Amino acid sequence: MSDAIACALPTAPAAHPERTRTPASAQERFEILRRARSVAIVGASDNPARASYFVATYLLGSTPYDVYFVNPRATEILGRPAYASLADLPVVPDIVDVFRRHDDLPGVAQEAVDVGASTLWLQLGSWHEGAAELAADAGLSVVMDRCVKIEHARFHGGLHLAGFDTGVISAKRQLLSR
Repeated sequence: MSDAIACALPTAPAAHPERTRTPASAQERFEILRRARSVAIVGASDNPARASYFVATYLLGSTPYDVYFVNPRATEILGRPAYASLADLPVVPDIVDVFRRHDDLPGVAQEAVDVGASTLWLQLGSWHEGAAELAADAGLSVVMDRCVKIEHARFHGGLHLAGFDTGVISAKRQLLSR
């Protein structure tokens, strides 16, 4: 099953017994994306093979968001400046979209709180109860184990069940030619 399909399907609680927090609902995710004006990608990469690069290209090309890159080892990503930390950004980001290792997530959550971000968004495969609690206790919305690109495309009509943009707007299932 592709990541896009896996992300689009609800995760059964039994599959992740360590998950005690209630995930953000589809309506909550939609409202977060609708309200947002800026997204900071923490762990952004200039490597086209990385998920953060793919998400960044989508956000830059298909959304109205102001996108900022946070990577202390990069100076530029996709022709835009990269910043060493959230505190170095020229704006307070609405969404902090995180592509970092599990053990780094509480630190990123604290940075998001410290700069006054509105939402901590942990990408596919990232779920950290402690980071979520830290952010939520400070008043941030929290989304975990979801992809900003996939969620944006889902809510804006650009997502096929297989996770890609078909370019066709129709209520009918498309027949495959043989």
